[in-house]
Amino acid sequence: MNYKVEKLKVNYKTLEEFKKFKEYGLQELSMLEDLEANIIENDSESPFYGIYFGDKLVARMSLYQIDAKFDRYFEPSQDYLELWKLEVLPDYQKKGYGQALVEFAKGFGLPIKTNPRVKSKSFWEKLGFSSVQYDMERDLGENPLVWFPAGVKEQTH
Repeated sequence: MNYKVEKLKVNYKTLEEFKKFKEYGLQELSMLEDLEANIIENDSESPFYGIYFGDKLVARMSLYQIDAKFDRYFEPSQDYLELWKLEVLPDYQKKGYGQALVEFAKGFGLPIKTNPRVKSKSFWEKLGFSSVQYDMERDLGENPLVWFPAGVKEQTH
C-alpha cells in the first residue's frame, strides 16, 4: 500500500481529530492553548505527521529532531529523530499505516529513537529497530529502541 503521509496543520480540525487517539495528552493540550491564545497560525510548525483516509485522520506520529548536543543515546553524539505517539485508530490497524509513517520518518536519513508502547516491540523489530543498551537509572525507566540508516555507525552508549 502506498499511503500519503502529510505534515499535520495546527488547527482546531486537527486537534478535534486528535481526541480520537488514545495518546491524546499534554502535547495536544498545549497546542490547543497556543491556538486559543492566537499565537499560532494554521500553518504553524507542527511536530505531527499523519495519514488521512478520505477526510478522516486515521494514523499519526510526532517527530522531533534532537540536536547532537542533547544526544544521550548514540556514540559518537549525532542529530537524531525522536518518534512519539505513533498511533493508528483501531479500525485501521494492521493495514500498513503505522509502517508507512515509520518508513516516512526513515526517509529523513537520521537515526531514530522511539519508546515503544507495551506489546508493540515486535512491530518495531520487524521494521529494523533494536534495543539500546543503556543505563537504567539515567533513562528513568524508558525502554528505547533505535534504528540506524545504512552506513551510520551502529554504536550506542
